Amino acid sequence: MLGLIQVVNTHMYVTQAAGSFPIVNAFQTGILQAHPVKPDTIARSIAVGDRADGYYALRVTRQLAGGACAVSDEEVVEGMKLLAETAGGVVIAGLRKLVSSGIIKKGELAVAFITGAGFKTQEVIAERVHPLVMQPDLESLEEVFGKCA
Repeated sequence: MLGLIQVVNTHMYVTQAAGSFPIVNAFQTGILQAHPVKPDTIARSIAVGDRADGYYALRVTRQLAGGACAVSDEEVVEGMKLLAETAGGVVIAGLRKLVSSGIIKKGELAVAFITGAGFKTQEVIAERVHPLVMQPDLESLEEVFGKCA
């Protein structure tokens, strides 16, 4: 330790979609090896049934006194309403679950590390969320948001 910054009491929480959660399952059963599963989730961008990094994720999560939770596809959709991407929807749904269960307390700093980007599975929320469509210019922005006001 160089002593350049104060020690931070950091915890890591792993969140996976309930239809593809080998790391969460391994954490909850107390083992360090994530066993492969056949993915069955709307979160296709992260539906990897055999995580090569599972051991490392489990080890770090335990070392940092963290935890793991799985979120349902419905919870993923609710998270996607904020971010419009399934991987981000999983992270936000997990964050909501950790807060509602009291694991993350009000006023605590939490960082949601979202590895996905883009609109990979828009069809999942197409009937629930109505996106605003516009051209990439100020005139179009004013026109679309003027209709929303």
